[in-house]
Formats: sequence, structure tokens, C-alpha cells
Amino acid sequence: MSQHIPFGFSSTASEVLSGIDLTGKTMIVTGGASGIGIETVKSLAGAGASVTIAARRVGAAEGVAEALRKKTGNKKIDVRPLDLSDLRSVRTFVADWDKPLHALINNAGIMALPELERSPEGCEMQFATNFLGHFALTLGLRPHLARAQGARVVSVSSTGSLFGPVFWDDPHFRFMPYDPLLAYAQSKTACILLSISIKDRWISDGIVSNALNPGAIATNLQRHTGGLRTPEHLRKTPEQGASTTVLLAGSPLVEGVNGRYFDHCQEAPLVAQRPAGKLEGVAPYALDSENAHRLWEMAADIVGGANGAAAGSRYT
Repeated sequence: MSQHIPFGFSSTASEVLSGIDLTGKTMIVTGGASGIGIETVKSLAGAGASVTIAARRVGAAEGVAEALRKKTGNKKIDVRPLDLSDLRSVRTFVADWDKPLHALINNAGIMALPELERSPEGCEMQFATNFLGHFALTLGLRPHLARAQGARVVSVSSTGSLFGPVFWDDPHFRFMPYDPLLAYAQSKTACILLSISIKDRWISDGIVSNALNPGAIATNLQRHTGGLRTPEHLRKTPEQGASTTVLLAGSPLVEGVNGRYFDHCQEAPLVAQRPAGKLEGVAPYALDSENAHRLWEMAADIVGGANGAAAGSRYT
């Protein structure tokens, strides 16, 4: 990547988008009514974008949207219902969308559910919510992304991806004992692999896709882990946590950048093993094109089965 990016660990979302005009751009932020999602919506709307908050709890999200309209002076913030763990909800959201889409920010997520839970399709819930729902959403919105001529897909992953790859033979823990962290790790590795697949498959549509680690931010995400355990000097505020997301969604500094993984507003280094101390970088298995292709086919089988249709190659 030849373009220098003058942002880093402490940069905020508003700093990243300072002076950038996103008027006329339409964007979707899943989970945009909590945690770093709120700051993501605020910064994108503050730069002039029309932003749809896709949220499971619509009533609470409407309150957030109204507050953000007042803060940003941008009335083009709306809310639409979306439960990523339920593919029926994803299909309804997609069917109701009818505009060109300039950026899809796959931000929503759950973490370390203490007990094994399953989606209506029988999938492990973290894999279903963090990855599979976003996979189905992104595929369904592809025509609208293509219409935007230069759209961006941004997937929020985590350093949790460094704790495990996709468990190909048992992704839904039907045989392995369920482990909350390993299930989370698998789902976040899958989010990165989604970006790799889009790079390989959708370049002819002018769609680029990147993934990122937002950093350690104390939000409701850690409610099952006893709170954020990262040392305080390594933590970020929500606005700092949203900085890499809005960089990839709206900044000209990353124009044309595709299939990369970012951390602290910079492309993350490839690491040979999980660091013993400070977690950073990206594992080779998360950027592997063969893994990305295999995961795409696996997810397409599930989505196709849920649709009652033939799965596989038609989901391209």
C-alpha cells in the first residue's frame, strides 16, 4: 500500500474523517446502536453520509438514532430491523433494500457466550451472528453495492482471531466440547476470510472489502467475560475504536485497497504465531485464499439450505 496513513492507535473517528465530505453516500452499519457502532454512525453521518442502523432492538436503536440526528445535524439516519442470527430476518432486510449502497459496515457481534446456543438453522450462535448473518447480508446486498460503483465492505474482526482458525470438520461444536473463546475466535477469523473472498470474487463489480481489529474497548460486548481485561494503557475509547472502521468505510486514503486486515488505522503485520504479550497482527490462516474459498462454499451451503434452494456455486 503506497499511500501514507497519518493515523494510529490514539486517532479518533472524527479525526480520521475530518474534512471529508460523504454527502450523497449511503451506508449501513449493523449493530450501529451500541458500542463502537454508535461512534461509527456518528462520524459517518457527521461527514454527511446517509446511514441506516441495522439493529435487533429497534426501539432502543430509534432512541440512539434520534440522539445522533441532533448531535450531527444530519437527519438522514434511520433504523431498520435486523437479527443476524436468523436468516429469515436477513432475507427480509435485503428484500426491503432498494438503493445503491456505498458502504456496508459489518460491525455487530456477540462474544464468548457461556453456554452453547444455536441459531434457527442449528449453527453455533457466535458463528451464526458474527459471520454467517453478515455473509448472507453481504451476498444479498451485492447488486446494490455494485450499483454504487466503488462500494466498500468493512468487516469488524478482533484479535480474538489469533486464538483459532475455522474448525472445518466441526464448526458448530457438535462433537468438540464447546469453548466460548474458541467459538468467538472461529467467528472472527471467518469475518476476515469473508473479505478475502470478496476481493477474489467481486472485483469486476468495483467492490472492495477489508477487515479490521477495532482494539480493546470496554462495551457491552464483554458482558460474558467479566468485563474488559486488557491493561488500561492498551485500551481505547469507543471513538478511537471506531477510527479504523470509518477509515476503511469513507477515507480516500484507502481508495482501491482490497482484501487487507487493519489494526490502529494501519495494515496489520502477518505473524507466525500468537504473540505471548500484546496481541497484534493477523494469522496466516485468516488471509489464506484457499481457506476463504472453502468457507464461502460452506456458508453458501447453509444459506442455500435455509432458503430451500440449491446451494453452492450460484452464491458467487
